[in-house]
Order: sequence, then C-alpha cells, then structure tokens
Amino acid sequence: MLFSIELVSLISSVLVCLLAIYAIVIKRSVNTSEQVLTDLVDDLGKDLQGISHGSMGVGRKVLQLEKQIEQLEIKIEEMQKNDPSKVSYSEAARLVELGAGVDDLMNSCGISRPEAELVSALTENRYNEIPTLTPTQ
Repeated sequence: MLFSIELVSLISSVLVCLLAIYAIVIKRSVNTSEQVLTDLVDDLGKDLQGISHGSMGVGRKVLQLEKQIEQLEIKIEEMQKNDPSKVSYSEAARLVELGAGVDDLMNSCGISRPEAELVSALTENRYNEIPTLTPTQ
C-alpha cells in the first residue's frame, strides 16, 4: 500500500510538471500571437494614415482644379461675349423662330448661305427626327 501511495504521488508530481510545462508553452504561443497581431495592427494603422494623407492631397488638388475650371469657364464666357467676329448662331436661330428667311439670316448675322440654310433647317425641324437642308423633290 505504501508503494501505491508513493506511485500516486509520483504520478501526480509528473502530471503537475507536465501541466506547468504545457501552461508555459501555451503562454508563449499566446504572447507570440499577440505580438504578431499588434505588429499587424500597427502596420495597418500606418497604411491607413498614408492613405488618409494621400486622399487629403487628392482632395486639395480636386478643389484647386475646380477653381481653375470655374476661372476658365468665366474667361470663355467673356471671350464669347466680347468677340465681335463671332457668328451668333443662337441669334440666327431666334430670328428663324420669329420667321426670318435664309436671306434675312445672311444679311442680319453675316453668315454664308449654307450656314443660314443649316440654322434654318435645324431650328424649323428641331422636334423632327432628321433635319433636311433642302426640300426633297
């Protein structure tokens, strides 16, 4: 009986040692996993910060380009308004709507006959599918 008590205590001691070793191995594994995850989170944070700075730069550039576009649109409008040699097709279209003929358009707007015929045809047939320049026979 004494032999069995000693055997039981020896087995118990071995099991306790094995459990302690297993606990140490598990703790190291957890610490390693935790370090890997911490490094991954740090890397992702750096990537996110880089993307954030890049998108802010792109945003600033977009705003700058929008301002340039607005300025160019204003300049284009001014150039269109101040160009005396510019043919006013919108004025010609308005005259056609008021009943002006091709000859009237040529005289009033200073455009050639083909241009006057085109403006007249496009304006008169605005709601038709295909405008015609000369009447078909």
